[in-house]
Amino acid sequence: MKPKAKERMPTRIQKKNRAAILEAALNVFSAHGFRGATVDQIAAEAGLSKPNLLYYFPSKEAIHAALLSGLLDTWLDPLRALDENGDPLEEILAYVRRKLQMSKELPRESRLFANELVQGAPRIHDTLSSDLKALVDEKAALLERWMDQGRIARVHPYHLIFSIWSLTQHYADFDVQVRAVLGDEDPFEGAGPFIDTVYRKLLAP
Repeated sequence: MKPKAKERMPTRIQKKNRAAILEAALNVFSAHGFRGATVDQIAAEAGLSKPNLLYYFPSKEAIHAALLSGLLDTWLDPLRALDENGDPLEEILAYVRRKLQMSKELPRESRLFANELVQGAPRIHDTLSSDLKALVDEKAALLERWMDQGRIARVHPYHLIFSIWSLTQHYADFDVQVRAVLGDEDPFEGAGPFIDTVYRKLLAP
């Protein structure tokens, strides 16, 4: 039996081109959604020919899958950081701040995820039903324990998490609407203190 050939490590140029493709795809998918995006658009945005792009990714689906895979880990990290040994209210507020900061710093990623969900999550439904659900179940159980201990007010733990997602991600997913209403005001300057006050009042034991 022949020994397996070692996989070649990607060259610096290959790494650079792959990163350029994913960056370009993030722009295109977040602006047009999966259905509206084309390989030609992504190649043009990346400054590569279509055949060159297809050397790295065989299809639009493959590019989209690579983006979503990396995004889901990033998106779940703030919830994973909710620490059962910390002060409950401060842990929740820290989670809210991390999510709002992500909306400020990663708006394209947020819109990419939102577009996928609006279409029924055909490419990540299994992950939502497994990895995401398992993590949310774990953190909802932690919130319930804190409520049972009288350390935060009793609210529906799942809807609490959903509300945090909605309030924070709104500033990325509906950025155009928010800025049209606020004009020159930076939406994140007012959003942080407002959302902090909402959850302090809601969860104070």
